[in-house]
Amino acid sequence: MQVIIFNLGEEQFAVKTEVVQNITDMMEVTRVPKAPKYIKGLINLRGNIISLLDLNLLLDVKGKKEEHDSTIIIKIGDEAVGIAVDTVEEVLDIEESIIENFEENREKNYIRGVLNFNDRIVTLIDVGRLIN
Repeated sequence: MQVIIFNLGEEQFAVKTEVVQNITDMMEVTRVPKAPKYIKGLINLRGNIISLLDLNLLLDVKGKKEEHDSTIIIKIGDEAVGIAVDTVEEVLDIEESIIENFEENREKNYIRGVLNFNDRIVTLIDVGRLIN
């Protein structure tokens, strides 16, 4: 399985590459009045208007900086959604056997598990469940 690892504040997260459509630098965001706080606004990606979500708010993570550097475009069903991240670190091939279940946080059903590397721990999230 392949995953993309990205940073939000001091923490690292991962999503499966199969749901990732594109990775871009942060682009101009058009704010949407009266939208929920976790919606940063709308972005225009090659003529397609896409909602941009602030994962810091959805995951309750303190950011290190006000502005994000990158956008990961996720395909959920027929809809594309952008998620704002601090930085995209790398794409890794991993064995599913290294994913440790995270049973103590079952109320957070968007957490698929934890990737425990020797030097770091990365939380694997299911963006589709997080948004729904």
